[in-house]
Amino acid sequence: ADYKQLGFNLRSNIFQGGPLETRSLMKDSYTPDIIQKAIRDPKNWHGRKTDELGKWHQKNALNLNLQRALEDKYG
Repeated sequence: ADYKQLGFNLRSNIFQGGPLETRSLMKDSYTPDIIQKAIRDPKNWHGRKTDELGKWHQKNALNLNLQRALEDKYG
């Protein structure tokens, strides 16, 4: 009986799955002009400021890229 009921539900497409289009709470809550006016500060990302370790990693990556570029250019 359970097997027949499950088969009927599958044929009836009761289990339709997730939505085909995703929705954003921010886009639904605010008008488009508010979203466009929002200023994104890279130093203050979602209320989290870049700490000293993050700044060191940024500088280290720039330094490594500079070293590679200099080696490619001058050997």
